[in-house]
Amino acid sequence: MTSITHHIPDQLLLDYASGRMTEAFALVVAAHVSLCDDCRARLSAHEMTGGAVLEAHDSAPLSDRLRHSVLSQLDDAVDDAPVYQRSSIFPAPVMEALKGRPPKWKPLGRGVRQSILKHGKSGSVRLLYIPPGLDMPDHSHGGLELTLVLQGAFSDEGGRFGVGDVEVADHEVEHKPVAAKGEACICLAATDAALKFNAFIPKLFQPIFRI
Repeated sequence: MTSITHHIPDQLLLDYASGRMTEAFALVVAAHVSLCDDCRARLSAHEMTGGAVLEAHDSAPLSDRLRHSVLSQLDDAVDDAPVYQRSSIFPAPVMEALKGRPPKWKPLGRGVRQSILKHGKSGSVRLLYIPPGLDMPDHSHGGLELTLVLQGAFSDEGGRFGVGDVEVADHEVEHKPVAAKGEACICLAATDAALKFNAFIPKLFQPIFRI
């Protein structure tokens, strides 16, 4: 595994541990944590702290009927849920989002392809395939964007991002990512608002590509 130098910030790990994170961002965090020993350890610490806080508070008793109903539903969910493993460059959480199938790539132009895994009012998450050496359109953000590199690398104003690295970009960040030479750059990217492109052509096709 390539050395990971760009990690998930603590506040986002805390949001993930407490269940306050949208599904799109949670997928990126889960995929990164599956690759990063450092963030996995920090997430575990947040979860242990949260568990201690819950234990310190008074709990309300549950009726036997309600307890049996909840436990039965949990058992059914565990029994029915398929277990996905890492496949090629895709971590287990991504394979779960893909339902164990290869991505369905759709062209965006210039050799760039995307596979949308989820798109809705709360945000979107997609796989992006960027040919080596290609530069992406200059853009800023209407909200938060998390980008996890699964293959290859890219560079922008924030530095170089290789396999396992996560770039966290908000409304203060304007950048123009450029894929490294060599192999194609494949990323998992989540946003909670539309990107803000500076050039006319990306703006024109933005509604069609749902970026």
